[in-house]
Amino acid sequence: EVQLVESGGGLVQPGGSMRLSCVVSGFTFSSSAMSWVRQAPGKGLEWVSDLYRNAPNTYYTDSVKGRFTISADNAKNTLYLQMDNLKSEDTAVYYCAKKGGDSWRYGMDYWGKGTLVTVSS
Repeated sequence: EVQLVESGGGLVQPGGSMRLSCVVSGFTFSSSAMSWVRQAPGKGLEWVSDLYRNAPNTYYTDSVKGRFTISADNAKNTLYLQMDNLKSEDTAVYYCAKKGGDSWRYGMDYWGKGTLVTVSS
């Protein structure tokens, strides 16, 4: 059974940092492309970042470039999203997702349940 479990969300002040984790099981993480997707309150899903297993291997939406970093620890079957210089507009539920293949052409085939990040003073 494929499982993706996010953690690390919570309340953070503007300008602060937070690291999200996504522990996965049920598939070969080390060879799987992964994504982070978010949904702000009252809005639709927004793609945030992709990690592919072939180089160049990371991509970001423009609004988070230079502030967010996606990474993977294959030994721990864990995907991370380091978020720095957070802004109020980063407030959202963040989902970890597995892509169906190692290319931008593939969509996400498995999703976690999400973790809420609230950026507020």
